[in-house]
Amino acid sequence: MDLDALRFANFKLLDDAVEDWGHIVRNLKDLVEDAEKGLHQAANKANWAGMNSQVTKEFIGKTAGEFQDAHTQAETIHNILSDTAGELKGYQKQLNGAIERGLKKNLTVMDTGKGTFTVTMNVHPDRAASGYTPPEHDEHDVTSLREEVEKILSKATESDNSAKTVLTALVDQTDYGFTDASYKDRDAAYDAVKAADKLASLAKKDPEDLTPEEFDQLSAGLKEHAGDPLFAERFATDLGPDKTLEFWAGINDPHKAAELGHERVDKYGELQRSLSLTLATASQSDSVGMAEWKGRMIALGDQPIGGQMGPMGFQVMSNLMRAGDYDDQFLKSYGTALMSTERKLSGNGEHANLAWQHMGVDPWLNRMGDDSGDDPLTGYLKALSSSPDAATDFFNEEYLPKDGDHKEAVSNFKYLFEDREWPKETDLKGDDIHPGQNNLAMALEAAATGHPAGELPTTDTPAHNDQQAKLMASVVASISDDPDRLTKNGYMSDSIGQMASEYLPDINRATTDVKPDENSKDWQQIERLFPISGSSAHMNHADVSRFLIAVGQNPEGYSAVEVGQKNYMANLMDYHMNPDLPADQRYGQDMENTVKEISRRSAEVGGCLSIGRQEAVLGPAKEADEDYNHAVSQWQNVANGVIGTGIGVGTSFIASPAGGAVVGGIAGTVSGVVLGELFNGVEGSNLEDKGLTSAQLWEDSRDRNIALAQKAATEAARAHRSPYADQVGEWARYGTQDGFNDASTDGRRMADDLQTEIS
Repeated sequence: MDLDALRFANFKLLDDAVEDWGHIVRNLKDLVEDAEKGLHQAANKANWAGMNSQVTKEFIGKTAGEFQDAHTQAETIHNILSDTAGELKGYQKQLNGAIERGLKKNLTVMDTGKGTFTVTMNVHPDRAASGYTPPEHDEHDVTSLREEVEKILSKATESDNSAKTVLTALVDQTDYGFTDASYKDRDAAYDAVKAADKLASLAKKDPEDLTPEEFDQLSAGLKEHAGDPLFAERFATDLGPDKTLEFWAGINDPHKAAELGHERVDKYGELQRSLSLTLATASQSDSVGMAEWKGRMIALGDQPIGGQMGPMGFQVMSNLMRAGDYDDQFLKSYGTALMSTERKLSGNGEHANLAWQHMGVDPWLNRMGDDSGDDPLTGYLKALSSSPDAATDFFNEEYLPKDGDHKEAVSNFKYLFEDREWPKETDLKGDDIHPGQNNLAMALEAAATGHPAGELPTTDTPAHNDQQAKLMASVVASISDDPDRLTKNGYMSDSIGQMASEYLPDINRATTDVKPDENSKDWQQIERLFPISGSSAHMNHADVSRFLIAVGQNPEGYSAVEVGQKNYMANLMDYHMNPDLPADQRYGQDMENTVKEISRRSAEVGGCLSIGRQEAVLGPAKEADEDYNHAVSQWQNVANGVIGTGIGVGTSFIASPAGGAVVGGIAGTVSGVVLGELFNGVEGSNLEDKGLTSAQLWEDSRDRNIALAQKAATEAARAHRSPYADQVGEWARYGTQDGFNDASTDGRRMADDLQTEIS
C-alpha cells in the first residue's frame, strides 16, 4: 500500500458501505423471520397434493433458506467491511502520529510510489531560517521511524489484501444465490484461508517426507476446519485433484510411507474422516477452481495413481467420500463415470470385476471401517446415502441399454441389487463382511425416501416423487421375486424396513386388490381411504405380501414396519373420524365400513409381518423372539419425540387436512396412546424356553393387533366426540380378524415358498 494512499485516505465511501450493509443485514433479518413464518411454516402446514407436494413445497422451503443464507452472507460482509474500515482508520492514525513525531525530530516521510517511501531531513541546518535551529536527530531516530512506518504500512496492506481475498472468496462460493459461510470478522475468514494454504502444502509433500508431527498438524487442522466453506474450497483447489489422490494413496502405501505408517496408522481413520468432510464441503462451492477440480477428479477415475501399478482414481477417491454431504451434481457425474468403468471391467456385468478385488499386496485404502476400500462402489454408495436426490437419479439411471440381449434396459438398481457379483471382502480378522451391500441398502433408503439414510422424515422432507416411487416399487418386486435377496442379507433389513414404513399408504392400497385407474370409482375411493401427498408407488398384492413376509424375518426390519403401521393406523382413524374432513375427501362408505377397512388392511400388514417373524423364530434361522421385542422397544424413545409428525409414514400421508399437514394435536394424541400400548406390550415370551407353537404365536400376534386397532378407533372417536365411540371397538375387532385371515391366505397362496412347515 502506498504511503500517501493511507495517509490521505478518505473513508467516507467505505463508512457509507458499512452503514448500507448494516441496513441490509437488519432488513434481511426481518425478511428471514417473515419467510420462516409466512412461507416455510405455512407451507409445512398446508394441504399439498399432486405436483405441488413435490415441487412447490420444496421450492418454498429452499426459498426461505435462501433468505437465511442471504442474511448470513450480508452479515459476514458487513463484519468484514466494518472490521477492515476500523483497522485502516487505526493504521492511518498511527501513520500520521509517527509522521508528526518524526517532524519534531526534523524528519519527514515521503511517498516514492509503488509502496516505497523515504525518511529524510525535513529542514537542513544550512537552509534553516535565520534564528531557527532545527531539532537534532541521529541515525537511530531515522531507522526507528522507517521501521515504524514500514510496520504500519505492512499491517495496513495485509488488512486491505486479506479483506479483498475473503470477500472475493465469499462471492465465488456460488454462481447463483448466497453462501451460508459465516465469519464474525475479517481475521477469522482470512485465518481460514491461510490455514488452508499451510495444510495443502503439507499434503503436497511426498509421503516418505511427511513427518509424524506434520501428519498431526494436517489431521488436527482438517478436523478443525472441515466444515468451513472458505477453508475447504481453498484447501481442495490448492492441493488439486491429482495431489489429493496421490496423498491418500501414498500414505497408505507401506513402500512409500513405512515410517509414517508405523508411527501413525492408528490415526489414519480420523484423517480420512476429516479429509472426506473437507472435500465434501468444498464440493458445494461453485467457484471456477472447484468446477475444474470436479471435472479433473472424474477424469482421473480410471487412471492409475502413483505409478502404473497404483490403484485407480475411483478406488482412492471413493474412500474419501465416506463422510460428508457431497454436491449432488458431482455425485451424479462421478457415478455415471464409475459405472461406465464397472461395465468395462466386468464385460457389461457378465463376470466379476477382478480389478476391484482386494489382493494381499494392495494398499488398505479405507481406514474408517472393516473393508479394504478396493471396491470403489462401497465408498460411493456411502456418499449417496447422505445425498437423496443424487441417489434417486443414480439408481434409476441405465446400466445397460435396451438391445438384443436385453428386452428392457437394466437400471443401476437392478444390476447392483440383483446381478452384480460383489468382490469378496474380509476384515483384518479374516471374517467375511458385506460393506458394499450394506451401503447399497442405505443408499436405496435415501433414494426412495428423500432423506439421508438413518434419519426420519421431517415436515421439510418433500413428498415422494415419481422416480422415488418407481424405485420403491422395483425394490418390492425384486424382493418378492427372490426373497433371498433380503433374507440371506439380513444386514439390509433395517434400511429396507424403514423404506417400507414410509410407503405404508402405498402398501395398504396394494392390499385392496383395486387396480390403479384414475377413471375408476373404486380406485378413487381407495385414494381417499389411503390419501397420499405426492406420487404413489404402484405395487401388486402378491408382491407386497411376499415382501412383508421377507422383511418380517429380521427384527430390525420387522420393528420399523410394525411401529410405523400402528402409527399409520392411528393417524388414519383420526383422519377419517374428523367431522371437519371435506366431503370430497371422505372414503365414501359409512363409518362402520371405514373403520373395518382401515383395521383390515392394517391387520393384513401386521399378519404378514407375523408370518415372517414366525418363520425367523421357529424356522431354520432360530432368531430369538426376545430380539423382536427388543427391536420394537428401541423405537419408543424415537417415537416419543416425533409422534404426530409422521413417524414411519414419511410426508406422503396427510394426517389431517382440516387441522394442518402431518403435524396435528389430535393425531399426535391418538398415535401416542396406540404406540404406548404397543411398547408396553412387547415383553412377549421366549419361544424356545416356553415351547410355544406356531399356532400360539399367530394367536398372540392377532390378539395384540386387535387390541391396538380397538384402541386406535376408540381414542379417535373420543377425541372427535364421535357418536360411534361405543361401537368402533367392535368394528375394529371384526376388521382385524378379517385382515389376519387375509394374511394367512396370503401366506398359503402367495408365499408358500417362504414358510417352513412347523409341527
